Amino acid sequence: MGKLIVISAPSGAGKTSIVHFLLQQMDILSFSVSACSRAKRDNETDGADYHFLGITGFKSKISEDAFLEWEEVYENQFYGTLKSEVGRIWQKEKTVIFDVDVVGGLNIKKQYQKECLSIFIMPPSLAVLEERLQKRGSESKESLQKRVAKAKEEIAKRMEFDQVILNDDFEVACMETMEVIQKFIE
Repeated sequence: MGKLIVISAPSGAGKTSIVHFLLQQMDILSFSVSACSRAKRDNETDGADYHFLGITGFKSKISEDAFLEWEEVYENQFYGTLKSEVGRIWQKEKTVIFDVDVVGGLNIKKQYQKECLSIFIMPPSLAVLEERLQKRGSESKESLQKRVAKAKEEIAKRMEFDQVILNDDFEVACMETMEVIQKFIE
C-alpha cells in the first residue's frame, strides 16, 4: 500500500498554490483529481483540475459508492474524492497528494490512518483570508461571507491534523510543507 498526503485549508489560504509547488518539486507525488458538481471555470480543465460531474452525475456516483469521501459543501455544491484516483496513482507507485477541504481531509485521514499525513495550511488571519478571496473576484458578497464563516469553523479543526503550517510567507510555507512530506515519505 502506498502513502497519501492530505493538504487542507479554508478557501483562500493558499493550499492549491502550495500543492502546485509540491508537484513541481517532488516527482514522487501525483495529484488526486477531485470530483465536483459545479460548472467548470474558464481557466480549468476537466480531468486535470476537477472531474466536473454536474449535480446528477455526482449523485449517481454517490449511489454507486464510488467515493472515498464526499461532501455537500453548500446546497447542491458537491465535492469528493473518487476511490479510483487512489488506485490509479498507487499503480504508478507514486504518493497520492490531495487538495481537499477540511472535512474531506479528515475523512481521508480516518480511512488511512497509518498511510496518511494530513497537513493544515493556516492563513495568517481571517482578514488576510477575506482579502485573498476578494482579489479572486469570483465571489459575490454573500458567497464571500459564507466562505469566511466556514473558514472560522475549519480553522477550529486545525489541531485534528498531523501538521499545521502557517502560510504567512508563501515560499517559507512551501519549503516547510515539502520538508514535512519528505520526512514522512522516507
